[in-house]
Amino acid sequence: MVSRTPLFHAQHSARYARQELIREYQDLNDVNLIVIIDQITQTNMTILEELLVDCDPVKDLHLLLCSPGGDGEVALRMVRSMQTRCRKLVVLVPDMAKSAATILCLGAQRIIMGPGGDLGPIDPQMVFSDDSGRSSMVGAKDIVAAVEEAEQRATENPDSYPLFASLLADVNMLMLEQARSALARSEALMTEALSAGGRSEEQVEALSESLKSPLIDTPASHSAVISVDHAKGYGLPAEAADLSSESWRIIWDLWTHYFSIGCWPAGRQAIYEGARASHAG
Repeated sequence: MVSRTPLFHAQHSARYARQELIREYQDLNDVNLIVIIDQITQTNMTILEELLVDCDPVKDLHLLLCSPGGDGEVALRMVRSMQTRCRKLVVLVPDMAKSAATILCLGAQRIIMGPGGDLGPIDPQMVFSDDSGRSSMVGAKDIVAAVEEAEQRATENPDSYPLFASLLADVNMLMLEQARSALARSEALMTEALSAGGRSEEQVEALSESLKSPLIDTPASHSAVISVDHAKGYGLPAEAADLSSESWRIIWDLWTHYFSIGCWPAGRQAIYEGARASHAG
């Protein structure tokens, strides 16, 4: 066992406590467990590989996931990478797995959702940075809708053009085209994620047809909630967590540790953690 100095151990005691819970869950279920709590961006891949570096591929891989969404292309890469490291992929959703995180869930063999857990529309998110350098995410559908409405109103009332030009000053043509391209790619990402879970072509086609309306076409808001019952109704392998089980007790205990240090959605701290690796920022 690695020996640590008293001060170092005290400084990282919260991390060690979380990793002990991860090991407890792994031993109880004979699986590998990793945790990702963050927006999904390009930087996710390298840190994910760090968590997967020694995963036993003959075991199931369980992923505790909480994310408001992000880059759908990265989510697809993540699920493909995880599927090569396990027998089956199980995603645990104690809170939210929106947009790109929903894409990731589509590639799993099981989706276990807590009573407050929800998926969301596949609504591509665009990253905006303000003058201070702080970034935020805006739905591609919202960008396109805002520009189209501004164009319509300015056409109907030319005198209003300066107002709408000011309101949309942060949106340039490149961003608009990127938003439109991301929306056009949504259905393909959904289909490719479903295929990553080892489904047959017929199963992927049937699920894609069932999911296109509720996940892509119909939702008007990125915050729309897709509950476990909705997900099951659409044909996804979603199930409600057994709240009386020892497994869920550990998962909820682990989640409250992350919540208490300001991870999503309570704050903006990102976490990537496993039994041997831990990255927080």
